[in-house]
Amino acid sequence: MKITIATTAGFCMGVRRAVELALDAANQDGGPIYTYGPLIHNPQVLAILGQKQISVLEKIPETGRGTVIIRAHGVPPEDKHALKNAGFKVIDATCPRVIRVQSIIARHAKQGFAVIIAGDREHPEVRGLLGYAGSRGHVVNSFEEIEALPAFENAIIVAQTTQNTAFFEKVKQWAGDNRPHYRVFETICDSTEKRQAEVQALARQVDAVVVVGGYNSGNTRRLADIAGRSGKKAFHVETAEELPVEELAECRNIGITAGASTPNWTMRQVVQHLDRRLTGKGGRCRRFVHMLMRCLMLSNLYLAAGAAGLAAAGAWLQGVPLRPHYLAIAALYTLSMHTLHHMLDRMADRYNDPDRARFYQENRYALTILAGAAGLGGLGVAWAMGPLFFWLLLCMSLLGVVYNLEIEGKGSGVEKISMFKRIPGSKTLLVTLAWGMAAALFPALDAHGYFTPASIAAFVWISALVFVRTAFFDISDMQGSRIVGRETIPILLGERRTLLLLKGVLAGLIVLPPLAAAAGVLSFLSSVFSLCPAAMLAFLVNHERTGHFPGVFQGFIMESHFVFAGLLAFICTALAG
Repeated sequence: MKITIATTAGFCMGVRRAVELALDAANQDGGPIYTYGPLIHNPQVLAILGQKQISVLEKIPETGRGTVIIRAHGVPPEDKHALKNAGFKVIDATCPRVIRVQSIIARHAKQGFAVIIAGDREHPEVRGLLGYAGSRGHVVNSFEEIEALPAFENAIIVAQTTQNTAFFEKVKQWAGDNRPHYRVFETICDSTEKRQAEVQALARQVDAVVVVGGYNSGNTRRLADIAGRSGKKAFHVETAEELPVEELAECRNIGITAGASTPNWTMRQVVQHLDRRLTGKGGRCRRFVHMLMRCLMLSNLYLAAGAAGLAAAGAWLQGVPLRPHYLAIAALYTLSMHTLHHMLDRMADRYNDPDRARFYQENRYALTILAGAAGLGGLGVAWAMGPLFFWLLLCMSLLGVVYNLEIEGKGSGVEKISMFKRIPGSKTLLVTLAWGMAAALFPALDAHGYFTPASIAAFVWISALVFVRTAFFDISDMQGSRIVGRETIPILLGERRTLLLLKGVLAGLIVLPPLAAAAGVLSFLSSVFSLCPAAMLAFLVNHERTGHFPGVFQGFIMESHFVFAGLLAFICTALAG
């Protein structure tokens, strides 16, 4: 079975902006927080907002206090004025694409133009648009309705931003043939057009299409309708539990898309549910490989192997012999801290990686023993190296424990979260520094008792690789991180800027070994380590072009870059020896 995820699936720009504004308000503002009407058309997201103590305000009271967030669909201008006059602080989360349509309508309505809106008259966006058109507004939802309108002296035609592109094309054709003096504006969101075009192309490539999203979401229903008219099996589901697994089991290729109001974690649940349920119907070898990869990834055992690989690379770059205790400390420390982190951070994993959250819930006792044994084992190895290494590793471990401890948060809807987790970007930076110390600086101190230029180069190279790896996973976890009130690097910089930063870092790491070798800091053979960031950069570019969020296989490939670094170290040792 092959699963293909549409590249445009999930939150559109306007919905993402609205949800981020709401979550940021819940994490920062005091006092009651409301949305004027449901923020978006997705029950799972609305449930999350409810947990964050964000209530829905259905009617505008005469007086009120607190913050009201205008929904992504927009509202009539008189409603916005009424909210402000009632005493509310108003945050306008109207989609910028909708604001453009509102401006077009308001400008032409003042000039005496009739306003024809192609859309669903009961949709919140259309009701808001009518508020800007006043008595000059007319809504049409079928070809018969537009033909029934009187011939206006002057009129404009716009579309609901999530309108079916095929219907609006017919409307434009009718206007060109029958009302050439009408002004027609292209107001369907380009995201909507891309989604509808992509689901058509996707349906031609697969045996079945699964459309994920709220049943009351207009754009999601249109995607399901387009998929259904393709002649292929099409299913519209809100949650993973609604998947018709038995019917999908007959399909070799399954396409998944989602409406503009569908969060990443819902899609991830759907993909993981299909992967888990349908993998068992494959061949025995395939089932074994999948189960092995899943177990290694979820238990952090493969991550620990990657840490050992980086320790081997760090030792070789510094000209230090590859001793087993260097690899053991890096692997055991990483295994202990990352397992502890996921055990105590199940709220974030509930959204970011539901499969991992389920795995930790089902195996919590075994994983607790594993984390404890790995932590004690690492300290034991450090003690054998000397008191300095023991106390360094103990301090690093205690810092990791304190970071993951939870305290009661203050403010409306803020989850329990430690003071360290509140520091913007703290997770990525602490993980980066900890890995760099364990994999690069420990071997330097053991071999020389001090840091050499080669030690600094190795520390920078390893830490930067870990930074890229951690920030990459943080990108796919942005929505869940916002829910629990955590400001990661991608939340601070945005997804595009973060990806640009990561690609720039990897480009620098590609040239670092040969430049350091040319300067005499590293050996000439160290240039071969440029292959590791080069492979990671290729993976990142490919994922950016085709991927939506990392699954078991993609995560396995990302972690394999660290294992690859270790293999390069052993190969270089053999060649140099």
